[in-house]
Amino acid sequence: MTSPVDPSPSTGATSPGGSRTATVVTPAVLGALKRYRVIAYVVGVMLLVLVFVAMPVKYAGDNPALMDVVGPTHGFLYMVYLLATFDLARRVRWGLGRMVLVALAGTIPFLSFFTERKLTHELKPTH
Repeated sequence: MTSPVDPSPSTGATSPGGSRTATVVTPAVLGALKRYRVIAYVVGVMLLVLVFVAMPVKYAGDNPALMDVVGPTHGFLYMVYLLATFDLARRVRWGLGRMVLVALAGTIPFLSFFTERKLTHELKPTH
């Protein structure tokens, strides 16, 4: 097993008992983080398009064409986001609660960007 990059108690995964433990940042964790970051950005942008463009066009403009494309596309990408979240959570050994909160971040406009940034700062090596 490799040594933790940052052994401070404020960084890392939550153990099953709820206490904070140091995260071991391996190449596998960094790969999962990169995949998560990409899909979090894509899902965040698609959610903004869905909420602020497609839905107003459908309901205010009475034209469902854009919603018929953007809605299912966002739904598919959100499923990929859930897989990436699960992969990252498994590699970092998050508890179920934290994994669910990160997964839900893809359902609230702008929150996936904030969550991605926070997780990147927690998990990226500082040197």
